Amino acid sequence: MFELFISKRYLHSKHKINFISIISIISTIGITIGVAALIIVMSVFNGFGSLVKSILINFDPHVTIHSVNSLDENQRSDITEWLKNNNNTETFYAFAEGKVVLQNGRNYQVVTLKGITEQDSSRKWGIKSSLLQGDINLDSKSINEASKILLSQRMAMRLSCSVGDSITVSSFDNLQRLAIDFTAIPQTRIFEVAGVFSTDNPDYDIQYVYCPLFAAQNILEMNTNISGYEIRLFHIDDSDNLKEEITAHFKTSNIDVSTWYDLHKDLYNVMLIERWSAFLLLSLIISVATFNILGSLTMSVIEKRRDIGILRSMGVKVNSIIKIFMFEGILIGVIGTALGLIIGVFVCYLQIEFKFYALDPGKYIIDAMPVDLQLADILSVAFASLFLTFIASLYPAKRAAKVNLIDSIKYE
Repeated sequence: MFELFISKRYLHSKHKINFISIISIISTIGITIGVAALIIVMSVFNGFGSLVKSILINFDPHVTIHSVNSLDENQRSDITEWLKNNNNTETFYAFAEGKVVLQNGRNYQVVTLKGITEQDSSRKWGIKSSLLQGDINLDSKSINEASKILLSQRMAMRLSCSVGDSITVSSFDNLQRLAIDFTAIPQTRIFEVAGVFSTDNPDYDIQYVYCPLFAAQNILEMNTNISGYEIRLFHIDDSDNLKEEITAHFKTSNIDVSTWYDLHKDLYNVMLIERWSAFLLLSLIISVATFNILGSLTMSVIEKRRDIGILRSMGVKVNSIIKIFMFEGILIGVIGTALGLIIGVFVCYLQIEFKFYALDPGKYIIDAMPVDLQLADILSVAFASLFLTFIASLYPAKRAAKVNLIDSIKYE
């Protein structure tokens, strides 16, 4: 294509107006900086997003069935049978939960007590992966025997207790009834601290404590009823599909089905908004650079009016004139984008492999700035950069095509 050949010559040749070359260089540098910054920042956002997601998913079930009141034996049987026959379900566990008051001496804390089954101790996610001290095995031989309980490290510090200590657990609803009816019998039990865990999530650490299912049912006065089921899938991407299937099959207002995303929807939405805000703000750097391309090409058209006239007199079509100046602008964009991609990817690679931007593990749960380089980000940044360059090159190229043939030859 002779248009590309001429545009290359125009790009590398000396200009009568030196300012044109300077603006072209500034445009290339601006696009390079903008693209590199976008790649690095987007990768850092991806890294933090993946870190938060991994922490939450490591502890949260993929899908949760929660009863508005409680599930009786018949409802439990129906749901259990359906989940067993579902091909997407890997494991599922029944749980019972409710508000309780923990007491150790003069220390009190209001938390959510979650009763879990013995099978929970065999799962490789949740509390087991976060255990710091003690044992996750909460099995007790008798309902009269002191049941075992799991506390977070934060909660253990607030209650001034450790593994092996005994604490008092009282039903919060029962205590509220006592304030009205003094004849009510308080539901209080002694629990032995079996283990201490840390999820790296303060919300969980100060909100939940764990005990055997039957002990939670007893203190919460649920008899044999449960609060719901926690479900783990073979593939997390099937969460929404399973939610729809459960909702469609069990058409009742008694249960609420939520996915891992629903549990922290606000957090994920905020992270998404921050990510796109950073993308739009840093895209302004590329936009400013492309405006420089518009300026340099416009001056180049003025400078090359005589050349345009000569080419037109030789029979070169208007579309070819447009292509010449379009290619000149796009070449600047391609060079800047390519350099920016190389720099951005290289910086991300250095951080991933060598962790040159380190963090203090004593203050943070990670030892370095997390970076997650994704192909989709690279392609989207490259496309955005080239698209803006294309738009900036369009006006000067069309202006070049409108140059009058006779006037342009007479120009000099």
